[in-house]
Amino acid sequence: MTDLSQIVKAYDVRGVVPDQWDETLAELFGAAFVQVTGADAIVTGHDMRPSSPGLARAFARGAAARGADVTEIGLCSTDQLYYASGALNLPGAMFTASHNPAQYNGIKMCRAGAAPVGQDTGLAEIRTLVEDWSDNGAPEPVAATGAVTQRDVLDDYAAHLRELVDLTGIRPLKVVVDAGNGMGGHTVPTVFEGLPLELDALYFELDGSFPNHEANPLDPKNITDLQARVRETGADLGLAFDGDADRCFVVDGNGDPVSPSAITALVAARELAKHPGGTIIHNCITSWSVPEVVKENGGKAVRTRVGHSFIKQEMARTGAIFGGEHSAHYYFRDFWNADTGMLAALHVLAALGGQQGPLSQLVAQYDRYAASGEINSTVDDQAGRLAAIRTAYENREGVTLDELDGLTVTAADWWFNVRPSNTEPLIRLNVEARDAATVARVRDEALSVIRG
Repeated sequence: MTDLSQIVKAYDVRGVVPDQWDETLAELFGAAFVQVTGADAIVTGHDMRPSSPGLARAFARGAAARGADVTEIGLCSTDQLYYASGALNLPGAMFTASHNPAQYNGIKMCRAGAAPVGQDTGLAEIRTLVEDWSDNGAPEPVAATGAVTQRDVLDDYAAHLRELVDLTGIRPLKVVVDAGNGMGGHTVPTVFEGLPLELDALYFELDGSFPNHEANPLDPKNITDLQARVRETGADLGLAFDGDADRCFVVDGNGDPVSPSAITALVAARELAKHPGGTIIHNCITSWSVPEVVKENGGKAVRTRVGHSFIKQEMARTGAIFGGEHSAHYYFRDFWNADTGMLAALHVLAALGGQQGPLSQLVAQYDRYAASGEINSTVDDQAGRLAAIRTAYENREGVTLDELDGLTVTAADWWFNVRPSNTEPLIRLNVEARDAATVARVRDEALSVIRG
């Protein structure tokens, strides 16, 4: 019996090609996607990995065999695929493994208007169909198979983003962009074209073998080249995109990383200026500064679990105008509630270019606390370790606990969150406090319990 549990994750399909999945399975996924969504037309796109074009074309064959017309937009970033799904009002499938190593590939699927497809919203049913068809044979093609056509939406995507942020009056800026040989090298030149930016392009060559560094800017070692180039050239800022260019990381003119929480707060303030009184979504491990800034700017902050499906669900439920995560995913109501690091980058450029000071000075008002960053501990018993944390802190005076996502422990001048990984035997710890010494003390005490 076929078992796809190793590659069908909570939000997407992801695994090693061809060991765990291949074009034969991709074709079945295309057929199942059409059957579950009931779509008569879909849109597909893919990143620069060597296996991506073949997988995307196989998916299109499977979809067309079930009667759906397929619009292929070809090479694109994930948020460009979301743009196409929103603008064309079609379900979509993006072939990418984001920041994973070269041998991986995957599918991020959405319904029309970029609405997410996850385990609870169709992905489980898609998996069941693909497993069944793998064992018992694919269904016969329908009488009227769909047509497969190609369409380039890069210019339209860039124009849409630039309609959402006013960059007309900004001062000239020098910006270093590290695309990590990923899809930022495809989208940045078009999005930035004509803006008063001196662009210093690092690793813009599309290369799914990632010859320079992993396309995962969340790991500090992967932004060292960007930091060095910003410092060497006296650039105003640096931007780093992950492999499918849906996440954007920022470094200031000193080459120092700007926390995604600070970017979330900065963009939230700008979005609230456009949409007074709006709701902003943030996950439970973003900084205290985010809800503070939202409140100061007349908005309503709503806290939710980590993960894009939870953010998007809350965006839709509350009518929120913006949402941000610690992992540098940024979600916009004006972008079908989907995440786009490129739009967040344009907000940073507009904010920086709209005043004379350096980025470090600009973001200082949004970066108010000391933080540990995410610390992973390998454990044998995730539930047991979480229970041990609860026991250690639940009776302390002045301390509150909540279990929105893992366990969050909050005191007057610090908080920490511990969450089990869904895919590995890890517990993730994040600590924030009013000063670095308190972060160190709370971190060490929590780790002593986590690690026994």
